[in-house]
Amino acid sequence: MTSARIPLPALLLGLAGTLPFLWGLATLWSVDLALWTKNTLHPRLLWPTAHVVYGTVILAFMSGVLWGFATKAKDSRAAVGYGLSVLPALWAFFLPGGSSSDAAISLMLGFAALICIDALFSHWGLTPAWWMKLRILLTAIVVASLALGVIV
Repeated sequence: MTSARIPLPALLLGLAGTLPFLWGLATLWSVDLALWTKNTLHPRLLWPTAHVVYGTVILAFMSGVLWGFATKAKDSRAAVGYGLSVLPALWAFFLPGGSSSDAAISLMLGFAALICIDALFSHWGLTPAWWMKLRILLTAIVVASLALGVIV
């Protein structure tokens, strides 16, 4: 991993993108916050809906980001890159139903696979030099949030 600095807008917006995960987790831990959220904001902002819906959105979003990186690939890497780029969105779409814990575990697996694809694209030189620093940070926050929701 290179020592390139993450641009501040990318860092701040990336961290802001973890807020729905953190908020949903907080509503699991605080009955008062859960009641306030349900009555004042919207029930979809509660755990587990916040995690499952938003996690699905983010996996689909990241497929689009990966597709953009794949456009820079040459030769056989282009076809592989395009193929890999659609996997997070397909994973989210076909996410197994069942309990909220099952959905959270499926999302954790999806984000774990996503970071592997990120690493491959970075290795191929398709991403900015700072990409993996940002992705590791954000993935750690998201996966920890999902895991804490499952074990609580």
